[in-house]
Parts: sequence; C-alpha cells; structure tokens
Amino acid sequence: MKVDVLLGLQWGDEGKGKIVDYLAPKYKVVARFQGGPNAGHTLEFDNIKHVLHQIPSGIFRQDIVNIIGNGVVLDPIIFKKEIEGLKPFNLDLTKNLFISKKTQIILPSHRMLDAALEKAKGKDKIGSTLKGIGPAYQDKIGRHGLRVGDILSPTFKQRYDKLVEEHRRKLSYFDAVEDMSEQEAEFFEGIELLKKYNIVDSEYLINEKINESTTILAEGAQGSLLDVDFGSYPFVTSSTTIASGACTGLGVAPKNIGNVLGIFKAYCTRVGSGPFPTELEDETGELLRKNGNEFGATTGRPRRCGWLDLPALKYAVMINGVTELFMMKADVLNDFEEIKICTHYELENGEISSQLPYDICDTKLTPVYKTFKGWGTSLDSANNFDKLPYELMIYIKFIEDELGVPINLVSTGPNRNQTVIRDKH
Repeated sequence: MKVDVLLGLQWGDEGKGKIVDYLAPKYKVVARFQGGPNAGHTLEFDNIKHVLHQIPSGIFRQDIVNIIGNGVVLDPIIFKKEIEGLKPFNLDLTKNLFISKKTQIILPSHRMLDAALEKAKGKDKIGSTLKGIGPAYQDKIGRHGLRVGDILSPTFKQRYDKLVEEHRRKLSYFDAVEDMSEQEAEFFEGIELLKKYNIVDSEYLINEKINESTTILAEGAQGSLLDVDFGSYPFVTSSTTIASGACTGLGVAPKNIGNVLGIFKAYCTRVGSGPFPTELEDETGELLRKNGNEFGATTGRPRRCGWLDLPALKYAVMINGVTELFMMKADVLNDFEEIKICTHYELENGEISSQLPYDICDTKLTPVYKTFKGWGTSLDSANNFDKLPYELMIYIKFIEDELGVPINLVSTGPNRNQTVIRDKH
C-alpha cells in the first residue's frame, strides 16, 4: 500500500486540519512529516473547535496510529500544553501517538534566538512565528541539535547545557540574553511527559505498515509556497513543505508515494511578510478577511487576503505532482457579486507570463484577472456536487481545466459535515 500525501498548495492556512480529520476514517496511520508548532491545524466537529500544532490531525480517532515524524521540530513545552488541551476528549494517547527518535527538539533558547534574529532584520523581517523553528532547523543542519531519542540518554542534561551555552554566546552578540529559568522548568516537565509516550524508530514503523498494506496519510504543514527551496525565498519556512518532504520527513521511499492530495482556498491568504501578487488592500480584502475569519490559528495575526492566484497554484500542482484537488472555503465567496481569478502576470517590461518568477520578491507584477459571476447564495443545502450553484460549478470547471487536475472535494463550511464530495464513478 502506498502513502498518500496531503498538503497545502498556497501560503499555508488552507484548511488541512479539517480535511485530515474528515479523511481519517479511510486511513489507519496519519503521520506529520515536517514543520513544528508554527503550524495550526484547526478541526471543528460536534460544535467543538480545536487547534493542533504538532500532534497529527488523526488523533481524535482512537483506531488510528498517529506518528510525529523525523522531519518535525518538536517543542516539549507546547507538546505538554497540547496534551493537556486534549484531556477533555478522554483520549488514551499512549496507545496511538508515536514520536520518532529522530525528531529534533526546540529549546527555550531557540525561541530567544528566533526573536533576536527577527528583530535584527528590522524592516526586512520575514514574519517569523517566533516559535524557534528556524534556529532549531539550523542546529539540525549544523549537526549539533538535540533529538527526541536523546532524552533517553543519561547524558541528555549535559548535552542540553552545552547547546544552551552556545546559544547564549550567540544571544550575547544581539544583547538579548535573558533569564530562562521559568521556561527551562516547563521544558523539562515537557521532556518528562514525552518519555511516557511511544518514542520509536518511526522509519521502521511506517515501512512495516507499508509492507502490511496499511492505509497511510502523510500530513503536511504550512504550504507549498513556503517551501524552503521552492517558495518565495527568503519569506519561507525552514522545512520542505512539498510532497518530496514526506520521503525525507518519514523515511519513505519515493516509489511508495501514492496519491498527492492538494488543498487550496477558493481565494488566497498569507500571514506575515513576503510577496502576494493578488493581495487586496481594500474593502474587498477586508470582506474576505471578515467572512473567512482569516486570523492565524497559531499567531492570531490577521491574514492578508486576495483573489485566487492561478500561476502560483499551477506551480504548486507541478512541483508536487498533485493527483486530486480539494477546494476549501468556497462559502466565504457567497456574498460577492463578482469573483476574480489571476490567470497571468504582467511583468514590468510588458511581458505576459503564467510562470512564477525566480525573483518574485523583487519583481513588480501586475495580476491579469478573469472575472466570474458570483453565486450569491448560501451553500448550506449543498450536500453533493449536483446541488452546488451553477456559477460555482463554472468557477470550479475553469480551475480544473487550467490545472488539468480534478477538484473532488469542496468545503462549504468549517464543520466535518460541511463537505461536498464528487462521485468519481
């Protein structure tokens, strides 16, 4: 059985948490393969709203194995808070939550470094979530980070102290050394809690499941346009957010990747700094933000909003090898008389292009739009594709034709049951 990969095709916040939760009954394993507490996957069911940051979104299903893979960076403090936040659901997480020994650990000093580095950038800051993600990945690449498996070693505290001392030297350069005693106390409480869970060689576990023909879903965090290689660099995250990241972040061979499920909003949003060609800094953008409740699940920051960007979406579909598309938040557009899609970019020299330029951060782009008539009605009564408004179907078909990939799911609201699936037969 091959591993299906589910990921976002924009700048994150596409609605991955809802879809993983919705699709979870089809799978016996859900595995996070990259990112850390900078991700916020929101799930809504039974009139309950819950946000997960590091724990996979299949956790609410007791019969599903949930794996935090080696490509993730894990903050023990936030992990402890997540576990406490799940207590009302009466879940026995010791049975279905597994953590890779090779998962990197975020230290309190990583957070301080993150804040100091971001502050030093001044007006050129990238919009970091200040969760310590970048510095943790830097230590990983620098080959002196600490991993979850290390907490089982009797020398863990000494290794921790050595790394923190190195961080203090860096922080002194920024004159940003602070007392960490309170955070360290929380950190080591989180470390002790981690020891109660299944700390495993997850690459063996997931490959055993593949050989047993178990259904597996690899859950991505952030979005493809934030990928450290293929995103709008340097305004990107520090990990591989595209489908290939599932291979390196879980220890899965490329031949074992199956369907790639790409999630996108019916419009675009972005949190933090960085290029956003279709951004609407007007009443229309404000209405998108209001209707979509566009505030970061992790940071609470208002999201920048704009029309759907087709060149960027085509790019994400291409580099991921997307086989199915899921459109989220179609209901947010219910109130618009006209809806636009950016089909091309007009460059400064007058050239019309459908490609995402290498220097998108420094190139002035003017979006070329195609206008569609809005559907102007609620989608609450739509429980299958045949019930979707005609104008919405026109919108969907145009996107499908341009991308060459079918849209097999349309989300019409935040709850599990507000999901329309296309009959593939």
